Amino acid sequence: MLRIEGVHKWLGQNHVLRGVDIEVRTGEIVCILGPSGSGKSTLLRCINHLDPVDGGVIEVNAQRVGYELRSNQLYEQSERRVAKARQHIGMVFQHFNLFGHMTALENVTYGPARVLGRPRKEAISDARELLAKVGLSDKDSSYPSQLSGGQQQRVAIARALAMEPRLMMFDEPTSALDPELVGEVLQTMRQVAEEGMTMIVVTHEIGFAREVADRVVFMDQGRVLEDGPAREVLDNPQHERTAAFLRHVH
Repeated sequence: MLRIEGVHKWLGQNHVLRGVDIEVRTGEIVCILGPSGSGKSTLLRCINHLDPVDGGVIEVNAQRVGYELRSNQLYEQSERRVAKARQHIGMVFQHFNLFGHMTALENVTYGPARVLGRPRKEAISDARELLAKVGLSDKDSSYPSQLSGGQQQRVAIARALAMEPRLMMFDEPTSALDPELVGEVLQTMRQVAEEGMTMIVVTHEIGFAREVADRVVFMDQGRVLEDGPAREVLDNPQHERTAAFLRHVH
């Protein structure tokens, strides 16, 4: 489903990603752990080409993201081509990123109707189903400002699912929430995982990673230091840096 090979990314003078290699199979759930500034969020932004890479290859579903090869030269794809590729990648951000002037239902309906060209009636019906799935069927006419952080994040998950992605990416989806609201968002993510969605989750929620992830990737200073079955990495890390991080966050 996803192949990341030798990916480098610079932000100014800062070498944020330093030769990252990760593969994710269809239906696999991979949690990415690591300290702040280790490049985790930048990696997600590179996967859907919100940030272009400076070296290496990213492929989703065997299609190169953001670039195409013509006569042995790499060319950046047009924004239109990139947007088309992005349709298959759902992204849930740390800070919800909902449209403030739209109700929950309108937020979830917008993509399928506007981008995928679905008939409005069908898009609304699907959106209602998704809001029910994330436990918010009674909030369809509420605006983001009328919802708690946890509810906003669940609307954001419904909105991403409405595009019928093949890959869902979550960028620290609970870090901006009050502690008592974290559980409801993690529960929604568990449901998505149980339905067989391929997922990449950048998180500090070690319990969630232990319970839901197939694999855990540990990043530090732009490199992958450890990548293996979730319980193995969490219970018996091979790298001292991973062990120190896990002692700190437990």
